[in-house]
Amino acid sequence: MTLINYPDRMAALVYTAGCNLRCPFCHNSELVLPEEVGRLSLIQENEIVALLTDRQAFLDGVVISGGEPTTQPDLLRFTEQIKSLGFLVKLDTNGTRPKVLEALLEARLLDYVAMDLKGPATRYDELAGVPVEIDTIKRAIRLIVERAPDYEFRTTVAPTMTAEDIEQAITWIAGAKRYILQRFVLPEGKRLVDRSWAGKDALSEEELHTVWERIKPNFGDGGVR
Repeated sequence: MTLINYPDRMAALVYTAGCNLRCPFCHNSELVLPEEVGRLSLIQENEIVALLTDRQAFLDGVVISGGEPTTQPDLLRFTEQIKSLGFLVKLDTNGTRPKVLEALLEARLLDYVAMDLKGPATRYDELAGVPVEIDTIKRAIRLIVERAPDYEFRTTVAPTMTAEDIEQAITWIAGAKRYILQRFVLPEGKRLVDRSWAGKDALSEEELHTVWERIKPNFGDGGVR
C-alpha cells in the first residue's frame, strides 16, 4: 500500500520486473538487470487480484510501476482486470513505447500517467544507458499531454546533471500540467545499475529548489520531491 505514489489517493503499488533501459543511476537494479530479475520471487497474478479484491473498500487505485511496465506483453489485459474491480489506475513509464501507451489510453484504462523525462536530448542515451530514439520520447509526451486524464512528468536529477541540463530538457514539455524534480537518493542497502555512479555528485535539494523557481512559470503545478 502507498500513500505517496498516487497523488491524493490511497493505492496499491505493483512492480513489474524487467526494463528496456539501463539508467546507470537507477537503484532498482533487481527490477532491471536480467541476472537479478531471475532471482526474484514473483507474485502470481491471481494473488494480486485476490489481494485487490479484498481491499476494494479502502483502496482508491493501483499504481503499476517497474522496471518498465510497457514491456510486459499482457499489460493491457492485466490493466483491464484491475479496472473491472473499480480501481483508478496510474502508470509509471519511461515513455519509450508510445504504441503501448496509446493502446492503454485509447481503451480508457489509465487515469494518471507519470512519465520519466531523463534529461536533454544531448545526454539522453547516456542517462538512459542505451540508445533512445528521441522522436519516440516526444511522441509519448504528446500522447500524455493530449489524452491522459491526469499526468505528471518528472526527472530524477541524476549525478552529473546540471541546472542547464534540466532547463534544456523541459523545452519538450513547457506548458505541461505538472513537472516534478526528484532528488537523487541512494537508499541504504541498494546498489545502482552502474555502481561507479554512486560516487558522482548530484545537485542538492537547495540547488533543485533554486532551479525550480526559475522554471516553474512553464508549468501549471510541480516542485521538488
